Amino acid sequence: MTITAQTVKELREKTGAGMMDCKKALVEVGGDMEKAVDWLRQKGMAKAAKKSGRATSEGLVALAASADGKHTALAALLCETDFVARGDQFQAMAERTARTVLDKDPADHAALEALMGEELPQLIAAVGENMQFGKFARYSLKGDNELLGSYIHSNRKIGVLVHLTLGSAACKGKAEIQDLAKNLAMQVAAASPMALDAAGLDPVTVAREREVYRQKAIEEGKPEAIVDKIADGAVKKFQKEVCLLEQPYIRDDKKSVGDIVREAAKAVNDSVAVTGFARIQLAVE
Repeated sequence: MTITAQTVKELREKTGAGMMDCKKALVEVGGDMEKAVDWLRQKGMAKAAKKSGRATSEGLVALAASADGKHTALAALLCETDFVARGDQFQAMAERTARTVLDKDPADHAALEALMGEELPQLIAAVGENMQFGKFARYSLKGDNELLGSYIHSNRKIGVLVHLTLGSAACKGKAEIQDLAKNLAMQVAAASPMALDAAGLDPVTVAREREVYRQKAIEEGKPEAIVDKIADGAVKKFQKEVCLLEQPYIRDDKKSVGDIVREAAKAVNDSVAVTGFARIQLAVE
């Protein structure tokens, strides 16, 4: 088995562990990257696994909305260099991609590529740089008591949609609700949650986290009687970091996101529920 310098470098970037520790981890697990990350964490050599949110390519995220505001779409278009991403042709192509997602609601990348036809290959040929479609998302409002918060970061590398459902449509236009929708979208952009709440987390991810902390406690020589309690406590901490409603609010970390949602609901004397979100950062699916 050969462990390449590039693989070691990639593991180091993922974990922050030392080069020799990364190489040892890869050797121990037969070169499996995910297992190597877990091995390092069990030894206390790496930080907890989170969505790093780091862009893996250049490009931009575009937003498109229907005239009546009932449908909104986000789409990422990827390229090799920032120089191309700033060009008029590329930006226009990104906007057309988002508009296609909005108007046609493709089921997957293959469907999107079919809908876009030869537009992307033609632009690639004209510009001389590889490009591809990234993630995309589309939300439709089904009732008058629903609204979307949206946010596109200034560098256009992150885009967010947050879906809210109110008790009634009467307070939809109130400043408190509009501000909440905007602030929640910024929260999702900055904190990159994995799910709305613990119930929405992938059980496999939770089980993996729990096992990492169980093994770490064992490695540290903790008494067997408390190993599971330590792991359970670590999972709860993990959930607060990656579940939107449990995350510390970015503008006041003494409050959770759930707290600010409840405060907004109280201010307008209505119920407010966060019912979904989409976060797109430049990355190939």
